[in-house]
Amino acid sequence: MSRKTIALFPEASYGAALNCVGIAQALRREGANPVFICHDGFRGVFAEYGFAEYPLPPVEEQDGGDAVDWNAFVARHRESFRLSPLDQIEAYVVPTWQAIVDSAAHAEAPLRQLLARLKPAAVVLDNVVMFPAIKRAGVPWVRVISCAETELPDPAVPPYLSGCASDDPAGWKTFSERYDAAVAPVHQRFNALLEDAGLPPYPVPQFLEPSPWLNLLLAPEALRHRRAEPLDPERFVFLEGCVRNEGPYEPPTFADRDDGPLVYVSFGSLGAMDTGLIERMIDVFSTLPCRFLVAVGAWRDHYRLVPDNVYLDAWFPQPSVVRQSRLFIHHGGNNSVCEALYFGVPSLVMPYCWDGHDNARRVEEAGVGRALDRYGWSPEELRAAILGLLADRTMDARLEAGAARMQSADGASVAARAILKAIAAPAR
Repeated sequence: MSRKTIALFPEASYGAALNCVGIAQALRREGANPVFICHDGFRGVFAEYGFAEYPLPPVEEQDGGDAVDWNAFVARHRESFRLSPLDQIEAYVVPTWQAIVDSAAHAEAPLRQLLARLKPAAVVLDNVVMFPAIKRAGVPWVRVISCAETELPDPAVPPYLSGCASDDPAGWKTFSERYDAAVAPVHQRFNALLEDAGLPPYPVPQFLEPSPWLNLLLAPEALRHRRAEPLDPERFVFLEGCVRNEGPYEPPTFADRDDGPLVYVSFGSLGAMDTGLIERMIDVFSTLPCRFLVAVGAWRDHYRLVPDNVYLDAWFPQPSVVRQSRLFIHHGGNNSVCEALYFGVPSLVMPYCWDGHDNARRVEEAGVGRALDRYGWSPEELRAAILGLLADRTMDARLEAGAARMQSADGASVAARAILKAIAAPAR
């Protein structure tokens, strides 16, 4: 019997890409043939895990335009990360949606041709925007919600990207009104893309609909919102995270404080460019009785004087490192949040954009970590936050119980089986 080809198409971010790797690993164990459609800049990421890759051609090969360089994009908007989520709407969120819609438009023709050639049994889309070619491919498509759960709106859930507290309906209203008005022009461009493909338009501010077949949510039970409109459990499946398998990692020997608790620091591939912030943090780390592993991306050579209790590298096999850590300091990306919870590790979340604000708020509300303003902290405040989380035994017990639940749930296998089941079922 031939294996069913499942095409996974994550957005151009390592969080979505590596989350999909976990699902693909489980699909392979279930006897399917998972393959990856990817943006050109992610060529090689999935092959490293043994999966076939089908990179979309960069934009300049299609129509003479410029591809979206997300590193350059973030660098241009770095100052906006000092703003509140409300003030980031015009400064960062709208330009990001413009770039996302541009990318979707540029990908449309080559994606349509690729899907016709691959003839997958299903497409798994881990993205924030609809690609018309996927909806028109004539096969089931599965949506992965790997940002915050707020990506699926509900009257009882704070607005997506707002970072609002769960008990602040006035803040929700202020954010939603400003957000809807600001994204309306780019949303109109997106609807033109849908209409050109013969698809109905979406209401503002929707850029992606729920799949009629299957929707997979990474949100663990500890962080879930109580919804006014419960989701159909047959069509909306919570995974309790979705952690990929990585090889083992042996921490280096530290010249100083080698017996101290291990703290892992990573702000993602884009957040690593914030070298000034990381330098300030390293100065504080040098005063603490801990070992620190700090992911610094392509900027390793920027750091000249590194204290003996700090080890820098471009990249770490994150699940393997988090498993051994006592604290994880990160930007609030959903993968980082889920991996911390999966291994029972408290989070110190220092968000700078997008769903990081929502996740930071929810981590603090759920009592599984703390949120700290990314820039507005003093050395004393950062020290107190780190030492306080390391000493919080009540939180440790809460995290341990949640980790046991997540690990027993095996979210990646749940996702794989749900996808294969959805292929055989009619759309709802």
